[in-house]
Amino acid sequence: MSSAKPFARSSCAVANSLDIVGDKWSLLVVRDLLHGKRTYGELANSPERIPTNILAERLKRLEAAGIISSTAYQERPVRYAYTLTPKGIALGDVLLAFVRWGKKHIPGTVILNQSPANAGSAVTATAPRRAPAKRAR
Repeated sequence: MSSAKPFARSSCAVANSLDIVGDKWSLLVVRDLLHGKRTYGELANSPERIPTNILAERLKRLEAAGIISSTAYQERPVRYAYTLTPKGIALGDVLLAFVRWGKKHIPGTVILNQSPANAGSAVTATAPRRAPAKRAR
């Protein structure tokens, strides 16, 4: 008897990877953790302003997938610090590929520069920034 779980859509590596990190927020959480953010507040304060309910759900999903781990650093109220597991750190290569592709093919994109050594600099521009899209109400 096999202990492997059946795949949701197919055995395709791309499809299964997207099932874990293919939404519009998960890789941004990984990006921020790679850049040194550790707490819920730091993650919620990212430039994309992920809604807090979605952030909480993504953190649970990423932890269940073995991409991040959480450790309580305060008891009352309980607060957690998040870190990438080796599996999560390996997603850095995926993000780097996205950066390279975006810089080459999407005019006006920037690279967020959030490493602790460059905390004073918010972004490194590669071309003029586009105006943000207006939200439909």
